[in-house]
Amino acid sequence: MKPSARRLYLRSRGLPGALAALLGTAAAAAWAARWLVSLPDFDHTARLPVVILGPLLAAGAIGTSLHTPSDELDRTAVRPWWPRRLAHLLAPTALAVALLALAVPGHAEAFGAPAAVRNTLGLVGVTAAAATLVGARLSWLPPTFYVGVVYLAAPSDAGGGAVWWGWATRPGPEDGAWAVAALCLAAGTALYAWRGARHVSGEA
Repeated sequence: MKPSARRLYLRSRGLPGALAALLGTAAAAAWAARWLVSLPDFDHTARLPVVILGPLLAAGAIGTSLHTPSDELDRTAVRPWWPRRLAHLLAPTALAVALLALAVPGHAEAFGAPAAVRNTLGLVGVTAAAATLVGARLSWLPPTFYVGVVYLAAPSDAGGGAVWWGWATRPGPEDGAWAVAALCLAAGTALYAWRGARHVSGEA
């Protein structure tokens, strides 16, 4: 892809805005993590909202960039689109993972960098899968609904299979939560790379 064509691709998908949103999300997460820990009677375990909402906002920013402004034209291309879709999804995901890992340092056994990384990977996978089903502009809705439900309903311990269905609320090192997040990422990435975002009337 020539430099001019690459710039046109990036602008048509709104990737500069998505990357700016990732930087802003990471900065806000870093500030919120430090503010929560500084409050009286709170410690590093109070960062649970940060390691959930930060990855959720990052996944939403990435998801809204997955739209295709020229779906019919893309389908006539000689070369397959799946390598571009794969790079389009994974490059900003890697950036989001690095930024959010730096935003919540320390205490890896609780709600620190490992939990932020796991939730970013899993929620990006859910968002990518949603983009193929409901379109990129609304791809943030399913992960937001999921996070809202588990944040209110998941117990503080792993009872009742919470490590599986409430994986986004679990501390960082739990293997079961990582397995579900990895499955979400793999399935969502494969589905998006294969099908692309669903074209919805009105998306430009």
